[in-house]
Amino acid sequence: MRETGLPGSAPVVSVGRPPWWLVLVALLLGGLVTADLLAHGSLERMDLRVSEIVSDWGLKESASYPAVWLVTQLGGRVTILVVLVGLIGYLAWRRGTWLPVARLVLAVAVLTACVYAIKYGIGRTAPAFPGSYYFHDDGASFPSGHVANAVLMWGVARWQAVEYGLPPAVQRTFWWLSVAGPVATGVAMVSLDFHWVTDAIVGAAVGIVLLGVVHALDGLVLSRWVRARTGRPTG
Repeated sequence: MRETGLPGSAPVVSVGRPPWWLVLVALLLGGLVTADLLAHGSLERMDLRVSEIVSDWGLKESASYPAVWLVTQLGGRVTILVVLVGLIGYLAWRRGTWLPVARLVLAVAVLTACVYAIKYGIGRTAPAFPGSYYFHDDGASFPSGHVANAVLMWGVARWQAVEYGLPPAVQRTFWWLSVAGPVATGVAMVSLDFHWVTDAIVGAAVGIVLLGVVHALDGLVLSRWVRARTGRPTG
């Protein structure tokens, strides 16, 4: 529902709210992967093998490093926030609503709290960490914040573009970013040996869960509160 009733394009993609079963699968997957790693199970051996392979590629010392590094920035917080601030600033000015701002603040808050709580709670070291292999006071590799960020924040951008009826090309662009952005980010991070494969997998799972949480909190609290404050119906 638009806040001002201004004309806009009809939705050409969905808003991207994760269905309950996908959130449940992401929770189970993240929990199982974490348990396996803490038990030094088979996924640890897979991570080691993949890291050995990508280390042999030597991308960090190659001419292709800058291009691959740029792909990792599809999940970079600064990169995404620059785009989101522009998008949300436009919506606040053109549509006269603060609801997208509240959604962005909520998304950043839950992402920061959840990802860093897991990172420092687990303390897993990155593949290139010197002098240590797996769990260490300075470890903050697990899960990948870049991948979680890409899932959640591009998902929020797609949601706003669709809900507020931006042009079809814009909606499709954010749809592609919400789908391909996390995948490309994870592949690039693993290819540069910045992260283990399971870091990226659990980062994606965390992002899906948090996107579901933000949608749920929006429906229960944010949208109702903002529309009540502006005297608009909450239905």
